[in-house]
Amino acid sequence: MSASQPRQTADAAPTLLVKIFGKDRPGITAGLFDTLASYSLDVIDIEQVVTRGRIVLCALVTSPEAGGAEGELRATVHSWAESLKLQAEIISGTGDNRPRGSGRSHVTVLGHPLSAESTAAIAARITATGGNIDRIFRLAKYPVTAVEFAVSGTETEPLRTALATEAAEIGVDVAVVSAGLHHRAQRLVVMDVDSTLIQDEVIELFAAHAGCEEQVAEVTARAMAGELDFEQSLHARVALLAGLDASVVDKVRAEVRLTPGARTLIRTLKRLGYQVGVVSGGFTQVTDGLKDQLGLDFASANTLEIVDGKLTGRVVGEIVDRAGKARLLRRFAAEAGVPLSQTVAIGDGANDLDMLNAAGLGVAFNAKPVVRRAAHTAVNVPFLDTVLYLLGITREEVEEVEATEPAESG
Repeated sequence: MSASQPRQTADAAPTLLVKIFGKDRPGITAGLFDTLASYSLDVIDIEQVVTRGRIVLCALVTSPEAGGAEGELRATVHSWAESLKLQAEIISGTGDNRPRGSGRSHVTVLGHPLSAESTAAIAARITATGGNIDRIFRLAKYPVTAVEFAVSGTETEPLRTALATEAAEIGVDVAVVSAGLHHRAQRLVVMDVDSTLIQDEVIELFAAHAGCEEQVAEVTARAMAGELDFEQSLHARVALLAGLDASVVDKVRAEVRLTPGARTLIRTLKRLGYQVGVVSGGFTQVTDGLKDQLGLDFASANTLEIVDGKLTGRVVGEIVDRAGKARLLRRFAAEAGVPLSQTVAIGDGANDLDMLNAAGLGVAFNAKPVVRRAAHTAVNVPFLDTVLYLLGITREEVEEVEATEPAESG
């Protein structure tokens, strides 16, 4: 019999589902299959999970061909399990698992904490859309609980819409992406800077040195909420900085505080081969330093004009506004050789919306309500590295990177 012609693969062929459960210890999986090996069975499927030291191991195998051998196999497996103080269950049936439905998605749920009530609501909404949960896997237990559902039987877009509504009602963060080879493919991640990559609004840091912080903060808040045209508000705010000594740039750079998890996010992505960039309605005088400091692949922002060692109150060059951020995302993707569908955009303000909607996955990070409603998904915890879980990256993988890097600060 050749490898391309396995024994009994037809849907009607008799099969056995062997289930082992009990206290986990090394050697259980090897021991079960060593026990089954003497019956010359084909392995059709295997699933194993260990939770709080308890193992559930399921093996779907072909039934033994020799008459009477099934009874002997059952007795042998039960005897082996009892010798290890495990429980065994063997269920007769036919064929393999039923085919998964068309339309496959990965649903990532973030909770801080993740309650049973929230999990029930998400599972029920998946079922209501016609979806089936094929598998659930925990990605992380801190700083948030992150679990991933593999769902089939419903298309990604309607599932995303349904779960976004549910998530907003129950207070958890949910991301839905199409399954397939691209789920873990190398990507381009582009993020906003102010109140996303960093905790500050850079123009407000400049304004504090100019004594006009309150006026600038008020205009910034209205612009980020979508109440004002960004370019007009930018010019109005920058005009208030006229006359500042250029030495204030170094002071502002020193005052910038990275968002918790920012370094972890970037170095994990870089170690996994992703490309990372920033686009900002702020200023190159700060973003250029962040690019060097964090090893970013791309960075673009507005540029404050400096003449004779003083800020003139004007910006020079191409304005990075709402439309400009989306345009830069496309430009970075082309330069990186990454399809737009493989891009991830992260932002918090209304001027990020075009970029979030243009990306394959748009993530609203602690965003204004208008942005949360329009983005593909929202993250409402203060840790930027939780975005990694939306990409299917586990906490264990993050810790492997962190173990080789200096501890995060700032």
